[in-house]
Amino acid sequence: MRNRNTIEFLGLWEKINNPDFKGVEFDSFMYQAGSNAFVLSPTKWIESTNAIGIISKAGSGGGTYAHLDIAFEFASWVSAEFKLYMLLEFKRLKAEENDRLKLEWSFQRTLAKVNYHIHTDAIKENLIPKQLDKTQISFVYANEADLLNVALFGITAKQWRDTNPKAAGNIRDEATIEQLVVLSNLESINAVLIHQGKSQPERLQQLNAIAITQMKSLLSSKHTKHLK
Repeated sequence: MRNRNTIEFLGLWEKINNPDFKGVEFDSFMYQAGSNAFVLSPTKWIESTNAIGIISKAGSGGGTYAHLDIAFEFASWVSAEFKLYMLLEFKRLKAEENDRLKLEWSFQRTLAKVNYHIHTDAIKENLIPKQLDKTQISFVYANEADLLNVALFGITAKQWRDTNPKAAGNIRDEATIEQLVVLSNLESINAVLIHQGKSQPERLQQLNAIAITQMKSLLSSKHTKHLK
């Protein structure tokens, strides 16, 4: 710990992770580091700077312990082999992360194709989901989430739970990928209709019609096969 680079690393770690770190005392150690008379123990470092990255315990079962970041830095300093394996592991994890990002990008691209197909496809013969009747449309749903549920699934979340008491999730947990795509679109459209001042019955009727059109398009689209 007499090494200036070691003190600099420890101080930087504390500045990032410890809001109570005493910077003035740290500057004093940096000024003294390198001189023959300078000595710094873990206990002195902790007591002087209020450091938390290193813990020193005396007595039976005691010892000096460090945060994982600091331990890795120390191990890299004393062992070239450890440092090399750590670099290899870092590169492996980054490669896995890049693979996941590529997969997410591919998924988003497929969704874009699906949404484009929704706007260009024509209405098919069978209506999916069922078209709401006048009674359902005139009923006021206090929860906007249930408004979307009725527009797409034809029932509220509570009605679904009553029908499926043994189900582990909720109505949206059991939805197909096509229904989730349409649901996402309905949320955006509903927000626009609210800004336009449309009443809830008016919005429900429009959202139900949109849900029917989009679900038919999705179920007949070859692009949705990539989402399975």
